[in-house]
Amino acid sequence: MIQFFCQNIWLVPLYALAGTLFSLPWSPGIIRETGPRPAGYISIFMTSLAFLHSLVALIGIWGQPSLYLSFDWLHAASLIIPFDLEVSTVNVGASVLITGLNLAAQIYAVGYMEMDWGWARFFSLLALFEAGMCTLVLSDSLFFGYVVLEILTLGTYLIVGLWFNQSLVVTGARDAFLTKRVGDLILLMGVVALLPLAGTWNYTELAVWAKTAQLSPIVIDLLCLSLILGPVAKCAQFPLHLWLDEAMEGPIPASILRNTVIVGTGAWILVKLHPVLALSPFASTFMIWIGAATAVGASAIAIAQIDIKRSLSYTVSAYMGLLFIAVATQQDETALILLLTFCVAMALLIMTVGGIIWNNVTQDLTQYGGLWSRRPVSGICYLVGAASLVALPPFGGFWSLAKMTDVLWQTRPDLAVVVLVVNALTCFSIVREFCLLFLGESKPMTVRSPEALWLMVVPTTITMGFALHLPILLQQWHLTLRWNELNQLDSIALIISTLIGSLTSFYLYTNKSVPKPVGIVPQPIRDFFAYDFYTAKLYKLTIILVIGAVSQAIYWIDRYIVDGFINSIGSATFFSGQTLKYNVSGQTQFYALSILLGTILLGFLIAYPLLSSIYFVNGG
Repeated sequence: MIQFFCQNIWLVPLYALAGTLFSLPWSPGIIRETGPRPAGYISIFMTSLAFLHSLVALIGIWGQPSLYLSFDWLHAASLIIPFDLEVSTVNVGASVLITGLNLAAQIYAVGYMEMDWGWARFFSLLALFEAGMCTLVLSDSLFFGYVVLEILTLGTYLIVGLWFNQSLVVTGARDAFLTKRVGDLILLMGVVALLPLAGTWNYTELAVWAKTAQLSPIVIDLLCLSLILGPVAKCAQFPLHLWLDEAMEGPIPASILRNTVIVGTGAWILVKLHPVLALSPFASTFMIWIGAATAVGASAIAIAQIDIKRSLSYTVSAYMGLLFIAVATQQDETALILLLTFCVAMALLIMTVGGIIWNNVTQDLTQYGGLWSRRPVSGICYLVGAASLVALPPFGGFWSLAKMTDVLWQTRPDLAVVVLVVNALTCFSIVREFCLLFLGESKPMTVRSPEALWLMVVPTTITMGFALHLPILLQQWHLTLRWNELNQLDSIALIISTLIGSLTSFYLYTNKSVPKPVGIVPQPIRDFFAYDFYTAKLYKLTIILVIGAVSQAIYWIDRYIVDGFINSIGSATFFSGQTLKYNVSGQTQFYALSILLGTILLGFLIAYPLLSSIYFVNGG
């Protein structure tokens, strides 16, 4: 029976697609009598089926060799594109994570969007995300991976722009779509170029091909760079990172998926393509520089934000940068473990913060304070999420970061220092948020702030329970090193960085003698980080200015040269027609006169060269 679930794992994305189709009839313009809520219940039911199917399949495939399935998708002339699936512990486990988080997000959304009439559109888009991501992790084909990334880009645009009557929402949806399109276009170049070189898009076959591939350094460098730049946009890495914090203008339940597993799809592609990317040392160095710059820069920017959602979004970019470093240093398994612990911890933080914003309205951290006595459940959930994110034993984040730094200290000590700095800055940021939210005196916005609806609290607490048990599961699955197997000095350095960041932040934001905002750092430097290194202004002075100038030039050419030529022909035709209509009166003499004048004009044109030559001879 269990083997049936493994053999038919392709049904998991179809459950979500069915939920999408069944939810749409409850749009406001179709079924009005029942209201929009059945759309949510149907989507939750189909997601539950997908989660149970994935869970049973994981039990069946655990400890077994990978199972490969293939279906003919396109067969035209000599072009054959199969739909390949890989049923392995990692792939099915990723499917369990995706469906589980989506199930929690959908239950959470029932409470969060209680009074919203856009349920059908919202829940159908959540189901579309689930179907796309499950297809991505189960697929063994780069071609279908790219197709899914395109679908997710469109889904991001639609779900961020759900409340399209707000200008910031429209701007966030547009920027997210356009930024991802830049990465998608470059990735498409790499996908198309890879087929004639390797003869396949299958990940397993690509790994075999990469072992014996003989390509010129320039070709392999350009190929790998194009394959990397797609995930750079998906994972919100510098300089294509601005879309993520703007996308937080969408509903919080969507952010539970977008800021965890959706941004992780780019890292998943990198892991699957690692055998190919390893052929280019330049590409690996490029990934390291991009990842390190984003990790350090984004974690520093997060500290300077007063919008709680923006602060969390920059922390997401920072951890995606660490994933880039892990892949570039050939730590694929560590990258997947780090992605798992990060997704659970960040989902818990977003759920907690979303419940606070839901009944406090504001996202401004300076308007909060004193919530611990009013929302102890939210406070505990936030602390567990924060501890699971950073290197604090025995929580999950510690084991993944410790495993990563254990290798880096031996191979790249400079990158190990980067991990320590990012960990310290992240600790400072999340402890700062906790102090501003839960400690201190109550503000007018937090005098009345009870816990949110049980539909939001229950999935949050269940996620907290999973975060608490995740380290035990990782140990039982032999995915992390045990304490006696770790380098003690490396682990102590990680813990010290956690304590330095946490205690410094706690002291600054709980000490009443320290003025708020903290003025230790000069104002220009604070503004430099608060405005994201002035990246948006830099875009306006460079890319946007150049594109605007080129657009104006093209507009002028089109308006005055192309349109001018066409309009001149039209005017001449119109004038000729208006002139000739007076000769078309139905009287014979007018036709005869027209023929005579035409004959004289034609004769003159024919005789003109001869007359000119005679005049020249006589004049000579």
